[in-house]
Amino acid sequence: MASDTVSFSTALRFWFKLGLVSFGGPAGQIAVMHRELVEERRWISEQRFLHALNYCMLLPGPEAQQLATYIGWLLHRSWGGIAAGVLFVLPSLLLMIALSWVYLVYGQVDWVAAVLWGIKPAVAAIVLHALLRIGGKTLRHPRQSPLLWAIALASFVALYGFALPFPLVVLSAAALGLIGGRMAPLQFAPPAPVSAQTTATEARALIDDDTPTPAHARFSRARLLRVLVVGAGLWLLPMAVLVIWHGWDGTLATMAVFFSKAALLTFGGAYAVLPYVYQGAVVEQGWLLGPQMIDGLALGETTPGPLIMVVAFVAFLGGWGQQVLGPEQLFLGATLAACVVTWFTFLPSFVFILAGGPLVESTHGKLHFTAPLTAITAAVVGVIASLALFFLGYVLFPGGLDDGLWRSLDQTALLLACAATLALVAGQQSVVRVILLSGLAGWALHALGWTG
Repeated sequence: MASDTVSFSTALRFWFKLGLVSFGGPAGQIAVMHRELVEERRWISEQRFLHALNYCMLLPGPEAQQLATYIGWLLHRSWGGIAAGVLFVLPSLLLMIALSWVYLVYGQVDWVAAVLWGIKPAVAAIVLHALLRIGGKTLRHPRQSPLLWAIALASFVALYGFALPFPLVVLSAAALGLIGGRMAPLQFAPPAPVSAQTTATEARALIDDDTPTPAHARFSRARLLRVLVVGAGLWLLPMAVLVIWHGWDGTLATMAVFFSKAALLTFGGAYAVLPYVYQGAVVEQGWLLGPQMIDGLALGETTPGPLIMVVAFVAFLGGWGQQVLGPEQLFLGATLAACVVTWFTFLPSFVFILAGGPLVESTHGKLHFTAPLTAITAAVVGVIASLALFFLGYVLFPGGLDDGLWRSLDQTALLLACAATLALVAGQQSVVRVILLSGLAGWALHALGWTG
């Protein structure tokens, strides 16, 4: 049963735990939050969760981190949102700095690679689990919502089959929802509120479908202006320090400007902005080499936190190579570069949530606004399906299909993926336990020479 309140300390412990286990990219991270916050802890209802998610999907930046910020803000005002967003990113930043140092100093990370190899099939299982849970909740029965099923299928085909831009898919779904909400409102209306469905064995959510918007989450022009002014100050002040310190052409100032631009271009997740980062960081600035960028992406894929945290790897290598604090302080200089880039990459996400959240809360339950968002949710199911298929191919056929389907198949990875899926779906095991056991299995199998 959900309690009347969640203490700030309890929320902090959860957000920190989430930052440690948020594997699987946005699909896996959203799945973990859905399972923990909606189904188990009952801090927020299904519809309020999806309403917030839909808004985050429209924004540039990492939607899972923004969703955590949004829910933390709903629960505990601005400081709750800031804490949730920071703790979602902090473990990933620290781990990426450590792995980047190992990567540079030792030139190989065999022991890490073995653990991460074991985690990859578990990550694929997490994404599949997300598809089953969110798809089942969103699409309902095909006879009840054939248009939502059609949008989900079209989204999958557009992304996986034709590689259409993600923003185009989202905007198209929103347009269809806007039209469908007027022509077929019953198909785009949310399910009956939880309060009407609750049985004796179910608990109402702390923030339920019919829970009034908290006072701090109501729209105010004064509050909106205050958030925008503070956000602008938090960008200008550190930028001024960097410029005064090393000038506009200094490495740190250049990184700050470049990754601020990248933060505003990340519609569709990290994959959409990676070509831009590659062009700027590798080709134009020479902060790292192309193969190193691929290695950083591999680390980002299999460490907790948003995939866009690969920018910390890019910055670390750039700060190390450019010796931003001199040749005697390579590690400190690289760490500073990673922290600077992380600040300027994620700052816009906090501003978007704290400034736009009250506007989104004011639209809750209004069909003319929720219908486009419901259509976007259906499109997200197609997105997760395409990501699941892509990631399964990446995990199970790491060398491609040159030798045929069966010969190219990593059978050990397939067994681990099946075991992890069964543990999550049938065994109802926690994501933390599945990830830890999968990493341990990867290390053990590597020691026995059975990996790959």
